[in-house]
Amino acid sequence: MNRKLLFFALLATSLCWFESRPSLAAQSAGQDMKQAGESAKDAAQESGTAVKKGTTKAAHKVAKGTKKGVHAAASETEKGAKKVKNKTKDTSSQ
Repeated sequence: MNRKLLFFALLATSLCWFESRPSLAAQSAGQDMKQAGESAKDAAQESGTAVKKGTTKAAHKVAKGTKKGVHAAASETEKGAKKVKNKTKDTSSQ
């Protein structure tokens, strides 16, 4: 019985304490609008940062791929030129 009495006494005390405190969640409409505007601004900045990062990364990948392709093409062209040179060298000496 003492435990029940103690429980209810603590419950009543805590409820009175919470009731006497000013509400922290109460905001005016202006404060809500300001907070919503700040949240929208932050979201737009984060979105812009992500787009910039993605664009930069994609541009670097394209540049790297293009450079790799150009080097491969140049290498094959050089091999072809050597073959042609060797063929013309063999036919002209006969």
